[in-house]
Amino acid sequence: MKRHLLPHKPHRDFESAAFKKGFQKIAGVDEAGRGSLAGPVVAACVILPFDSLTLAQGEPWQEGINDSKLLSPAQREECYSILVEKVLGFSVGIVDSKEIDQINILKASLKAMQLAVQSMSTRPDILLVDGRFQIPLEMEQRPIVNGDALSLSIAAASIIAKVTRDRLMKELGQEFPHFSFAQHKGYGTKRHLREIKTHGPTPIHRLTFRGVS
Repeated sequence: MKRHLLPHKPHRDFESAAFKKGFQKIAGVDEAGRGSLAGPVVAACVILPFDSLTLAQGEPWQEGINDSKLLSPAQREECYSILVEKVLGFSVGIVDSKEIDQINILKASLKAMQLAVQSMSTRPDILLVDGRFQIPLEMEQRPIVNGDALSLSIAAASIIAKVTRDRLMKELGQEFPHFSFAQHKGYGTKRHLREIKTHGPTPIHRLTFRGVS
């Protein structure tokens, strides 16, 4: 019988490697909402407070940080509250559905990341970026596939981005009461597809996405 293995939690190996190379302000960057049929794509840039000791041992408040997709809404909210208090700096970047339709979702995701980095009051020395592509910025960066599951900094960014976007979608649910954006967050659930079929797309739907038009 095969043994069921739980996914590994994000670690600090990438941050440690960057720290050993002399980088002090190590930022994780990730986005949320890339696969949604409606609403913006939101990215976050986060600098966790690292030194040689915390990189080796970690800190108790970091224990709950994980890939946002593996956390419940309540866990994400709790981590968000801790992160905004503990991090050295964070910022978000947002690209709306109209621009997503104009430039495509990959470019929009990278632009949201770019905006998040550029909005930082503390400039990072290096970026750890979720995915396989670099952000269009002239600065040191390392793309990491599945980075939100591997890097603590990217996992922290995934939480900030996800909670920020979820809150935006709840607000949009009040603006468009025929759609349950507070529940499905714009993703292609059966309920959402039924709402599109019944009421037609709203101004925040991504018209170039399959299932919308």
